[in-house]
Amino acid sequence: MTLSTDSKSDDRRQLRMRIRRERRALSDLQQRTASRKLCANVRSMRAFCRAKRIAVYLASDGEIDLQPLIELCWKLGKSVYLPVLHPVRHNRLWFTPYTAQTKLSHNRYRILEPQLKRPGAPAYALDMVLMPLVAFDSECNRMGMGGGYYDRTFAFTLARQGLKGPKLVGMAHDLQRVEKLSLADWDVPLKAVVTDQERYGTA
Repeated sequence: MTLSTDSKSDDRRQLRMRIRRERRALSDLQQRTASRKLCANVRSMRAFCRAKRIAVYLASDGEIDLQPLIELCWKLGKSVYLPVLHPVRHNRLWFTPYTAQTKLSHNRYRILEPQLKRPGAPAYALDMVLMPLVAFDSECNRMGMGGGYYDRTFAFTLARQGLKGPKLVGMAHDLQRVEKLSLADWDVPLKAVVTDQERYGTA
């Protein structure tokens, strides 16, 4: 049986709801433990060791917290950037510098971002992008929140396969892994997904 577009959309919506509910149910202790394990798993990656300009995110909605990893980046002298809703280009991101002194405020999605939205690194100039996600599979296919911000921002990588560009790496709790995700033509593939338990992919 072939699923209709509406059926596929309903399935993806139900999957998003289930996994978001499961990760929000994690205790504070479980979240802190997962965050430390994730940091150790990312730290051992060759791509991370080589990267000088790294985009991160600030966790919300039960996402795995990158704070220990962010602090490690600062300690190692890496330049850290946060995604900011692009002020002109609809449903796209730009990346602004993030330090321990950066003042933050909530955007329209109640996600923290720098108050001073000064230009930073263009997406193509980043070395590594640590991306949030809702679900992933072992082939590093990613399901986001549904807004398409990361897919639009990094759509240029679809035409640059094999060429130098930012390494896109998903960050997740291992409980967010599913057996198989179906992809749309506009979905941007990840080089790897790193969780509190495993590394998937080749980055």
